[in-house]
Amino acid sequence: MSEQIQTHKEPLIRVSKRKELTPRQATLLKLLSLVLALIAGGIFLAVLGFNPLVIYATIVTGAFRSTLAIQGTVKIMIPLFISALGVTLAYKMQFWNIGAEGQIIIGAIFASYFGLFHSNWPRPLLLVVMLIASMIGGGLWGLLPAIFKNKWNTNETLFTLMLNYIALHLIAFLRDGPWRDPANPGFAKIATFTENAILPKLFGIHIGWVIALILFVLVYIYLKYTKHGYEISVIGGSKATANYAGMNVKKIVLRTIFLSGAICGIAGFSNAAGSDLTLAMGVAGGVGFTAIIVAWLADLNPVGILIVSFLFAVLDKGSSVIQSSYGLSTDCSDVLEGIILFFVIAGGFFVKYRFVLRKKKNVGTPTQVKGGEAA
Repeated sequence: MSEQIQTHKEPLIRVSKRKELTPRQATLLKLLSLVLALIAGGIFLAVLGFNPLVIYATIVTGAFRSTLAIQGTVKIMIPLFISALGVTLAYKMQFWNIGAEGQIIIGAIFASYFGLFHSNWPRPLLLVVMLIASMIGGGLWGLLPAIFKNKWNTNETLFTLMLNYIALHLIAFLRDGPWRDPANPGFAKIATFTENAILPKLFGIHIGWVIALILFVLVYIYLKYTKHGYEISVIGGSKATANYAGMNVKKIVLRTIFLSGAICGIAGFSNAAGSDLTLAMGVAGGVGFTAIIVAWLADLNPVGILIVSFLFAVLDKGSSVIQSSYGLSTDCSDVLEGIILFFVIAGGFFVKYRFVLRKKKNVGTPTQVKGGEAA
C-alpha cells in the first residue's frame, strides 16, 4: 500500500512552565501586574470622563473614611477570609473544590434551623450549637463529592459546582415552604432571628472577626506543624508518593475535604447570624467564588490570604463609595474591579508559567502510516 504522510503541527502559542523565579523576581512581577491593572483601569475611567487618580483615592479613603466605613470593610472581609481558608485545605491537596458557595449556604441553613426553632435556648449554648451545626452542614456538603471522587473518580470540579445551585434552590424551597415567615403572608421570606441567635458585637462588629482570627491561627498551625498538614502537602505533590509512604490517601482526602467544607460552613453561620440576621438568598453572595481567587493569589498561604482578603474588602467597599459619590453605576464598578482582578490574576499566572511562540512556521513531525497504522 502507498505510504501516507501525516504532519502534526506545533501550536502557534503554547503554555510552558517557567523556571522557578526568585522571591524578588516573583514580587516584582506581581507589582508590575498591579501597576498595569491600575493603568488599564485608569484608561477605562478616563474614557467614562472621570479622573482616575481621584477615583482610586476615593476607593482607598472610602473604605476607611469613618468608623462605620471601617466596620463595613471588616464585615465584607470576614466571610471572604474564612471561606478562602477553607478552600485552601482542599487546594493544597489538589482537590478542586469549586463548591465553597454551596458549603457556605448549607452551613447557614444548618445554623439557621437552630436559630429559628430553638431560639429559647440560652444564648451562649445556642450560638455554639449553631456554629457546630454550620460546620457539620458545610462539611457534609463538601464530603459528598469527595466520596464520589474516591469511589468512582468523578470530576470534583463539576460536582462541587453543581452542588452550589442545588444549595441555593434549597433556600428558595425553605423560604417559600416550610420556613416561610407566617407574619408576612404577602412576601415570601424567612423570619428574622431573635436576639439569642444573633452574634454579639465587639468594637461595633459582630464577633465573626474573632472567629475568623481563631480559624486563621488554627489553619496555619494545622498546615505547617501537624502530621495531617504534612500528609496534605505530600498528597498534593504526588498521590503515588503518598501511597508509597503508606498513607491512606482516600481517608485523608475525606477528612480534609470535610474540614474544608466545615470552615466554609462557618462563613455561612457568620453571615446569617452576624450580618443578615436571617437566612437569605444572598447569604453567600458570590463570596465562595471570590474566595477561590483570594486563595490562589495568596499562593494558598494563610498569612497571604489574610492580606489579600483585606485588600479585596477595601476594593469592594471603596467601589460602593465611588458609586454613591460620583454616580458611577454598579456595572461600571464591577467592570473596574474585573479589570484590576484580571491583571492581578495574570501576574500570578506568569509567576509560574509563560507563553512560548512556535519557532518556525509550519514545522511539523512527519509520521509514516502504512495500511492505516503508524510504521
